[in-house]
Amino acid sequence: MFYRYISKQGLLSHRYHTAMSTRGIRGATQISDNSSESINSGVLELVKSMLLENSVDTDDLVSIVFTATIDLTAQFPAVAARELGLGNVPLLCSVEIDVPGALPRVIRVLMHINTDKGLKDIKHIYLHGASALRKDIAQ
Repeated sequence: MFYRYISKQGLLSHRYHTAMSTRGIRGATQISDNSSESINSGVLELVKSMLLENSVDTDDLVSIVFTATIDLTAQFPAVAARELGLGNVPLLCSVEIDVPGALPRVIRVLMHINTDKGLKDIKHIYLHGASALRKDIAQ
């Protein structure tokens, strides 16, 4: 769709506009132990996979929410995301609900993006032991 607007310089301009929506991408990974190194490498692998598999440019990121199971306390998952250059993206960490019998050592991610993709085109990423959480869509 084309639309007209007046630029900051007072000039009439035309621009092509595509419909963008805010979508959520889910992901999770299970790491081997409660260490900064394991948390860091697990988050880096997961976030990179989510971005690559969905062709997300970092400018299209709205925010990222991380949760970690109660047994992961060595480092905030957001620290690893900042190492990817996502320091300007709002990042939030939280503790996952401690459900008896739940999978241990799991980091979950909800990534909000602006995109023209439909819901069916979003690829959710579940790695390592976390693939058991969503067998219907796990890699």
